[in-house]
Amino acid sequence: MAKEYNISRPTGTCAGCDRAFEVGDGFFTILKDTDEELARNDFCLDCWDKNPQQGEGILGVWRGKIPAKQEKKRVFIDDELLVSFFSSLEGTEDPSRISLRFVVALALMRKRLLSYDGVTTTPDGREMWKMSLRKVEKPFMVANPHLDEEKIAEVSQRLGEILNGELA
Repeated sequence: MAKEYNISRPTGTCAGCDRAFEVGDGFFTILKDTDEELARNDFCLDCWDKNPQQGEGILGVWRGKIPAKQEKKRVFIDDELLVSFFSSLEGTEDPSRISLRFVVALALMRKRLLSYDGVTTTPDGREMWKMSLRKVEKPFMVANPHLDEEKIAEVSQRLGEILNGELA
């Protein structure tokens, strides 16, 4: 099992002179082992040239450049397409498709097209969410695969690729 490390986040300022970094600025970063965490310190090029960080406990040094901020690409997903895709996954036993259907259900809930009506447990112990799709009489049963945040993000990315026609 992999060990988890707490690494301090970048502050956006030079650890030497407290000057805020701007887009295009070069910097050096050191990763140092402390008792509580792996500490990250960023230095502007001037401070680094005056006093390059060396010594015991330094695990890594790298150079970078502050990138331009990019707007997140907003993807428009047609509601009918999403509902159709959700319906097409009904009855699947493939674990990856069960996960995909669950994430689509979460997206439909966020869009207020699908509502959560309760939970039941099957005789084999699977948790099933009873859900209602707006303007549809029949209830839907959606298996909860108990995904962690990382898996939900992975499945969401795959869903985006599928809906954008990037995968077969």
